[in-house]
Amino acid sequence: MKETKRSNTWLSDHARSVTSQAGEDGIIEKVLEVIARPNRWCVEFGSWDGKHLSNTWNLIANHSFSAVLIEGDKKRHQTLRNNFLENPKVIPVCAFVGFEPEEGLDRILEKTPIPADFDLLSIDIDGNDYHVWQAVRKYRPKVVIIEFNPTVPPVVRFVQPRDMSVTQGCGLTALVDLAGEKGYELVAVESANAVFVDQTYFPLFEIEDNSIQALWTRQTALTHLFFGYDGTVFIRGLTRHPWTSVPIEEEKLQILPKWARKRFGKQNPLIRNLAKFYRRRLKRKRAQSAAKDRGE
Repeated sequence: MKETKRSNTWLSDHARSVTSQAGEDGIIEKVLEVIARPNRWCVEFGSWDGKHLSNTWNLIANHSFSAVLIEGDKKRHQTLRNNFLENPKVIPVCAFVGFEPEEGLDRILEKTPIPADFDLLSIDIDGNDYHVWQAVRKYRPKVVIIEFNPTVPPVVRFVQPRDMSVTQGCGLTALVDLAGEKGYELVAVESANAVFVDQTYFPLFEIEDNSIQALWTRQTALTHLFFGYDGTVFIRGLTRHPWTSVPIEEEKLQILPKWARKRFGKQNPLIRNLAKFYRRRLKRKRAQSAAKDRGE
């Protein structure tokens, strides 16, 4: 009897949530089962209270994992500490994980007994996720689950500035590139989280195509912007602000006034001159901005 091949997204069939946001708990369980070499250690930061939307609570509470849980907010950290007072396997740390050597994950973990090849690293800090993972050098978790900005289309490689005061995030394509540089392979995508495994274990998952196109099948947060031949701007896909649900009004996105929206092949001289005026004005503003940056 011919064996049926697994689908590329077979891990998503195991999605279920105990405390995770979108089924990550079940996927993590299955990934660690496939790897089958657990040392039962995990790390999570922005841990909040250690339970709210946590990717590690299930491992700690139901699978006897030891954990380093890192939370920078003092009030949340105190709640986190209180939640695990009776669990000596959990090490709560009050710190913001950064990307400079003195504040990076390496420096924080070296003060704990966690092994270098611990099982799971969960990164969710709504901004510099890319940069903090890039800065990890001394530790090599078997599995990394990391948040990406799901409004960034896969054809765009976007990474926010390396700045702790900025909270823009990064696109999945950028994370896949970084993972490749660090020796990791993508195995699952759920909601706004990507799951990577050390490339040593990747063949165990029997995923024929682990491209973004094959694994990111529910791109529900993407907004598409395009132009009609007459210059009208159209918006399709997600037509509201993803974090506040405020609707995006198509008319407010228009670059040209209604009277100027004509088919380009039939432009009159007035419209062509108007376009030249806008281009020159924009060029002048850019030059002024550059001069200001240079202190001229």
